[in-house]
Order: sequence, then C-alpha cells, then structure tokens
Amino acid sequence: MKYRSAFDIIGPVMIGPSSSHTAGAARIGRVARTLFEKQPKKVKISLYGSFASTYKGHGTDLALVAGLLDFDTFDERIPKSLEIAKELGMEVTFQTEKAVPEHPNTVKLNLFDEHNEMEIIGISIGGGTIEITEINSFKLKLSGDPAILVIHRDRFGIISSVTSVLAKNEINIGHMEVARKEKGEMAIMVIEVDQKIEDEVIEELKALCNVTRVIRMVE
Repeated sequence: MKYRSAFDIIGPVMIGPSSSHTAGAARIGRVARTLFEKQPKKVKISLYGSFASTYKGHGTDLALVAGLLDFDTFDERIPKSLEIAKELGMEVTFQTEKAVPEHPNTVKLNLFDEHNEMEIIGISIGGGTIEITEINSFKLKLSGDPAILVIHRDRFGIISSVTSVLAKNEINIGHMEVARKEKGEMAIMVIEVDQKIEDEVIEELKALCNVTRVIRMVE
C-alpha cells in the first residue's frame, strides 16, 4: 500500500465511524462525481462484500451519496446527504450483491444524466485510502492522487504525444497505466503526476489528434 502522509495511516479528518467504510466511501463518491464531470441525475449503487453487510451501520450509504454531492470527508452535512440528494433531484438506489469481490470493500456506481452514463468500480483499502479499479469496463488503478485521465483512440504515437506535452511543461509522471478493450478502438491513459496540471496544459492535451476527452483529478 502506498502512503502519502501520516494521515493515510491514522485516518482522515472525517464524519462517521469508519475510515474504510465512511471516509473511503465518501472519497469514492467524490472521485466518481469528478469522473462524471457533473452531479448525476440518477445513481444506482451496488455494494459488495463487507460494504454490503455493514453499509447502513457504518454510514457507507450516506458517505457515498455525500461524495457524489461533492462533500468532503469532514462535511457536517454527511448524515443528511440522502435528504439533500432528494431535494436536489438526484435519484439514488442501493442494492447489495452476493458475488464475492476481489476486495471486501467494493462498490459499483452507475451514474446517469439525460445524455450520459458511466460505470465506476471502486474499493476502499484502509485509512480512507481508495482506488478506482474500473471505468466503463476499462481496468485501471486510480488512487485519487493528482492525475489525469486521457481517453483516446488507440493509434500509433498518441502516448508519445501526451507525454511530450507533459515534459514540455515540466510535469513529472509518477505512475502511468494504459488500457484498451480492443486494438485500434478506444483506450485510456491514467497518468499520476507530482503537481497540479494547469488549465492551459489540459487544453493542449485536448487539442491533440485522436484525444477525445481529458479529465483532471485533484483530491
């Protein structure tokens, strides 16, 4: 497990009884909202393993919805997140799954609005630390560190083009993964970096040939 600070070991500042089941869940919800790039109109939340067994007692349901509302782990509105979501017109449904996941604290979120939908799978791995392990069936590893997701057509030279833009702007890559479903089809890069990426760099990446979308992740 990768620790960035002592707070990853002792746990985050938070509302709720469990860093894994509450704070981690809030972070998964918040990252999911960032990936969707807006507050969804409808969310279907499927809980697996320990999440499925204890989600009401540990407030996992409240925390996931709070994250989707863009509340941080210490936001005092977390206990009322379901009510707030209803007031804002966000429809939320929960279901528990019997399938045995690879990690006990696993959740799948299906997000919808009038024109878009996205499926995200996340795990809470302790101390409030999380990983997003799948986006729309793309297998990946996204921890919530400063990162960008580059969605692109699988073409020769696109990885070099993206990394060249980052190098030109003196942005150091800490970790990078590339995934695709089929050769020549859509693919995704997950690039964790050491500093915040400015808007100008994001726009430069978006302008690259065969890049269809760039999402900036900043925790």
